[in-house]
Amino acid sequence: MGAHKISGIVFFSLVIVLVGLDSSASINPDVALTGQGEALQQKYAGMLGAIQKEIAGAVPAVDEHKEAAFMEAHAAVEAVPAQPNPNGSKIAPPRYAPCHTLYAIAQSNAVIAVAALFSDTDAILASDSLDAKLAKGALIAHATPQGLAAFAQQGQAQAELIDALLNDDALILQIMKMGGAYEGKYGEAMQNFRAIQAASKRAHEGMFQRFALASCLEHPDRAVPENDMTAAELGIAPDDLEKTAIIAGRTPADVMIEMYMNYEQAYLDGILDPAFDSYTDFDYRFIFPEFEVEHVIWFREMLRNYRPDHIVNPDTQWRYCAVVRTDVPYTGGVRRPVRPELNLSRFQDYFLEGGICGPRAFVGKLSTAAFGIPTRGARQTGHAAMSHWTPEGWTTVFGAHWTFNNWRGRCGLDFFLETQARRDPDQFMKVLRAQWLGDALGEKKVNPMAYGVGGGFWNALAFYKKLAIVEEARIAALPPTGEELAESNEEAVTTIVDQIEMTPAQQTIVFGDGGVITIPAGAATSTVNTRKIRFMKTIDGEQVQVHYALTGGRPELLKYDLEAPKAGKYALTARVCTVTVDREFMLRLNRRTLIDIPLPYTKGMWEDTKPVEIEVKEGRNTLQFTAESPNKGFSIKYFTLTPVS
Repeated sequence: MGAHKISGIVFFSLVIVLVGLDSSASINPDVALTGQGEALQQKYAGMLGAIQKEIAGAVPAVDEHKEAAFMEAHAAVEAVPAQPNPNGSKIAPPRYAPCHTLYAIAQSNAVIAVAALFSDTDAILASDSLDAKLAKGALIAHATPQGLAAFAQQGQAQAELIDALLNDDALILQIMKMGGAYEGKYGEAMQNFRAIQAASKRAHEGMFQRFALASCLEHPDRAVPENDMTAAELGIAPDDLEKTAIIAGRTPADVMIEMYMNYEQAYLDGILDPAFDSYTDFDYRFIFPEFEVEHVIWFREMLRNYRPDHIVNPDTQWRYCAVVRTDVPYTGGVRRPVRPELNLSRFQDYFLEGGICGPRAFVGKLSTAAFGIPTRGARQTGHAAMSHWTPEGWTTVFGAHWTFNNWRGRCGLDFFLETQARRDPDQFMKVLRAQWLGDALGEKKVNPMAYGVGGGFWNALAFYKKLAIVEEARIAALPPTGEELAESNEEAVTTIVDQIEMTPAQQTIVFGDGGVITIPAGAATSTVNTRKIRFMKTIDGEQVQVHYALTGGRPELLKYDLEAPKAGKYALTARVCTVTVDREFMLRLNRRTLIDIPLPYTKGMWEDTKPVEIEVKEGRNTLQFTAESPNKGFSIKYFTLTPVS
């Protein structure tokens, strides 16, 4: 074990073996290297070899007894036995998690052992003198010389991209601080990044540059499965399970440019969340959803029309994604598509009848991501959930604790620990330097799917440094959000219903030219919000709309008093917004006349209902609206009464 110094003789004989140890890199064995590719591979391996030699000479000696004690304690963590599962629970008790007593004891022993090493390693981990070398070595090792060569041999443009990257120390450092490229696909990431910069002047600096780069690192080839779950989890027929977000005839760069430009413009238009320009570089990785930009555009407009209260919700754990609990009920046995003749998108289809965990997780992920909230999936055994950023830290939604989920080859606990440790940027740089050291020198990584298990000396040290950062800073963790709604529609805590203030203009019936009468939603005789009837400001704040909710129990009445200047017949329409089909609401006029008013399916846009003829008397008239139970949600902005000739 010793001082972790590698002699020049041993080094050159090991370099090709060492760079093949990183299991997180994605090397396609089917991509054969050409003669040019083999030459490029040797070139990149030579670069890595030179860096390894230089790093090895600078690594401080580590007390071999302390190191041996630490690595022995660390190995004991992996050796803990699995917990028994006598009842055959679908979600078995975890083996590698702090809730497992034997694991917690073993990890505690490793924490004690590693504490003795922090002072020995602090000199190199606290210094930025080797950052450029460490980051470059870690990048080449992660990408692997073979992986870089396979990309570069495609053509001159690709080779120049790799050369430009490997000669840009500042960019390499920025990339590696962001966490590197997913699956080691640095060539693809840079190809997309440069394409975005060619399309947008703003993507060259500041927040937009960071956002563009981070997005490309997380989605280097944009071949991210839209449905990273089984057909059973989605509640659909296997033949309907789409596999990729790539549309025939479009390159990954095309998709990334389109998505980036959409978000850039949405930010400039003030549509994205107010926190969008305050994220860390790491958080920017997780904004692009795994869905087509058309879904993003529709969802933003739909939610801004249909439920603007979800957009301004002060509870950041439920902001945006509360639309799942209000309008996408947990429902089993739904065949997709629900109404094939309507040719709807999958998300429009999910709102028709709800669904099981998969559709609800998809809607939740799109709801937050569409408005620029960093978002990830949270796949659990036989269940699909989601997770997203909040100012207080990341939280899981519609599922269990981080202990029980994973996403894109990484367990929830490992991801969450990193998000916590990164809240102390200065201390986290020590984590990164330890990881870069281990990666550049060819160590195995800590297993991303088994919390705190495996890995060579420096990578294991980095893991425990993250634990130490969180412990010393006492960084709190948010509990799961809506865990009880994972496979249910019953909330554990009754949602508090906020009231709103209205201006006189928002509550005043308008008598216009030609005898047209406009009754704004806010002119109701009672504007007290309940679980069934919610008054809210329109997205621009200028008007008031009312939402008649899917949830909330028994039907309630929405009542308006109209002082008609004279008796007569009118054509009544309502300006409505709906996300479901085949619905109607009922008008009761002056306690006598009952009229059913069909609701158009507006796909979340504003439309008028078809006119129905009513007859009002001179003076006071009472209009009462309701919907029979069970109903689906719909929103109303105003009613219009137009005189009938």
